[in-house]
Amino acid sequence: MWGRARSGDGQAFAVVFDLHRDRVYVHALRMLGAPGDAEDVAASAFLELWRRRDAVRVVNGSVLPWLLVTTGNVARNTARARRRYRDFLARLPHSGDLAGEAARPGVSGSAAEARDAAEQALAGRELGVDPRLRDALRALPELDMTLLLLVGFEDLTVADAAAATGISPAAAKTRLHRARLRIRQQLADFPEDSTGTERIGAAR
Repeated sequence: MWGRARSGDGQAFAVVFDLHRDRVYVHALRMLGAPGDAEDVAASAFLELWRRRDAVRVVNGSVLPWLLVTTGNVARNTARARRRYRDFLARLPHSGDLAGEAARPGVSGSAAEARDAAEQALAGRELGVDPRLRDALRALPELDMTLLLLVGFEDLTVADAAAATGISPAAAKTRLHRARLRIRQQLADFPEDSTGTERIGAAR
């Protein structure tokens, strides 16, 4: 099916989309926590799949690993943009600080942040991703975070995760070991079953 999609067959691509869209969306939601952002990221990942279909790395006959890696890259860019926007809002003077100025319409920065936090908490409960674990994952180098998500949450083998990210299985194992140690050290003060750390696997 991917061979037909790669040659430009729109109907075949639609089949590939239907086959993988749920996995891609859930992967984005795990990383971002906000359903709206996750939908946008998933759409962008499939757009990249279509645009770059001649260069897609197929792993064990599937484009899903490539899609998941691309989803992670787009999600990280989205998270960075969201942080920059929030930082920009935080630097703006509040309407109450400007004498005689009417309050700006729309949702305040603090209200938007509270809404996003609530969405992320709900998504975390639904997906079994504790916010503390998500923050710890985000603190990792990008490649390490990608590997942990692919192996720990998407159930890819180390070999397939390595192939999807373009590194050797030995390098992937080393990175996974170090990343797992770092995560466990960062969350050492919390019970493992309260953060979902068991999902990332043993630090061995």
